[in-house]
Amino acid sequence: MTRRTIIRGGLVITASDEIHADVLIEGPRIVALAAPGAHDWSADRTIDATGKYVVPGGVDAHTHMELPFGGTSASDTFETGTRAAAWGGTTTIVDFAVQSVGRSLREGLDTWHAKAEGNCAIDYAFHMIVSDVNAETLKEMDLLVEEGVTSFKQFMAYPGVFYSDDGQILRAMQRSAENGGLIMMHAENGIAIDVLVEQALARGETDPRYHGEVRKALLEAEATHRAIRLAQVAGAPLYVVHVSATEAVAELARARDEGLNVFGETCPQYLFLSTDNLAEPGFEGAKYVCSTPLRPKEHQAGLWRALRTNDLQVVSTDHCPFCFTGQKELGRGDFSKIPNGLPGVENRMDLLHQAVVDGHISRRRWIEIACATPARMFGLYPKKGTIAPGADADVVVYDPHAEQVMSAATHHMNVDYSAYEGTHVTGRVETVLSRGELVIDQREYTGHAGHGVFTPRSTCQYLI
Repeated sequence: MTRRTIIRGGLVITASDEIHADVLIEGPRIVALAAPGAHDWSADRTIDATGKYVVPGGVDAHTHMELPFGGTSASDTFETGTRAAAWGGTTTIVDFAVQSVGRSLREGLDTWHAKAEGNCAIDYAFHMIVSDVNAETLKEMDLLVEEGVTSFKQFMAYPGVFYSDDGQILRAMQRSAENGGLIMMHAENGIAIDVLVEQALARGETDPRYHGEVRKALLEAEATHRAIRLAQVAGAPLYVVHVSATEAVAELARARDEGLNVFGETCPQYLFLSTDNLAEPGFEGAKYVCSTPLRPKEHQAGLWRALRTNDLQVVSTDHCPFCFTGQKELGRGDFSKIPNGLPGVENRMDLLHQAVVDGHISRRRWIEIACATPARMFGLYPKKGTIAPGADADVVVYDPHAEQVMSAATHHMNVDYSAYEGTHVTGRVETVLSRGELVIDQREYTGHAGHGVFTPRSTCQYLI
């Protein structure tokens, strides 16, 4: 028997509308919206959302659960990471399967399926990191698109690990132009950065703050420009991940003004944190080492402006947590050995609501950049990212007035610190449904590993 749920009395917010409405859910789908009290629907469960927002579950299109990196692995498993995501109002993640050099895409994808299957509290999908471009890899890209893995990440950074040279990037872009896939780019000039790292260490500059100083904004901008022009030559779309600097934003804006299919993502850490955190005394700055790096505070205004003007379209987390004790400490005495990554999958929706409170963005833009656009960008819409008849019943009841203080003492991510420790925010997730099942019920976790399922994706819905 199909279970029916009604969410009554809330303000339903999507990327396009704000309406007071009751929401009727049957089984895993939303089936109807109606004016409050207009229908005397019967239901097995009624959720009172009076005075609350009713919003789509967040879509975090950039996470790294269990990622091996820098001699260790990200501390969140698919089980702990997706549970934490649910606590933060995110009901779908798109994680990154990794091709190792000398191995096939299929082997990498199968490895990540094995990590995730049966362990996720919410739904998940995969991008594919392409580390070894060759004739067989290019053929496999076509097959993966047919299976619903429709985006491929390449790196201009990390020589010797994930790095692709311009020729490999161009070949992959040419293939994506043919098969409908979307190339995602980590745009930093890794060859030049390695020179600056070597020189800094030779000068005895070993503290965490130097991680940001050698990964210069101009080298992010240069790589962004180069990626755009390679995509233009290939006739392929391009999505630039974790944009952190105004100079890189300028490259994206120029390309979009030229009519190119170029898109950009930023992350909460670039909107709320800065090089001041990297420079915290002792070794505390290691907590904030990520790539692209945190920038001086003056970059934040440009990133917010780009989100308002749609020169940046998505906010994802790049969630890749490493514990301070035992993991980040691998880089004591050598900043280049600090594992790169920050925790944040639980914090994104709340931080972006705080941006609404602070006047940076509107409520609908909040939902657009955190739910609807990532779903459209990566072929999940309208199944995910909206509240409408036929959509998955991934729904969050959100209390816009509740106040909280972010802290490692209260978060649910499997990491021993919070990048936002002590940050006061207004707004908090109250109840979360994933495909109609309660995962968070009045601030109590009721979900379970194995509820989340792999979700094949169509191609990017923004391509001309």
